[in-house]
Amino acid sequence: MTSTVASLEASLLGQVALAALVFGAGLPLLFALGIRALALGTGGSAEVSEGGAPAQPHPAGKVIAYAVFAVVVLVALTAIALIVGSGFGMKLSFEHVYPTLVSK
Repeated sequence: MTSTVASLEASLLGQVALAALVFGAGLPLLFALGIRALALGTGGSAEVSEGGAPAQPHPAGKVIAYAVFAVVVLVALTAIALIVGSGFGMKLSFEHVYPTLVSK
């Protein structure tokens, strides 16, 4: 019985550690990559090429940056919905691909 409880506690601890890693370091990392892609997409003085001349803008950099920013915003909004929903006695369900709040 105790080994089952210890195994469950270890599993829950692993889930908490994974969530802390993803949300504590993962989202800021994604945001930083979005900023870097935006600098690449802007060019000019935001990026310096070899020889010190201003770099040419890369349109794909802006597209990548906005896609990364959209992912960061969606994850943050989903986390807020999870917190608010649990306060109202609801849970977050991904049954229909997009997140919805349903009664527990």
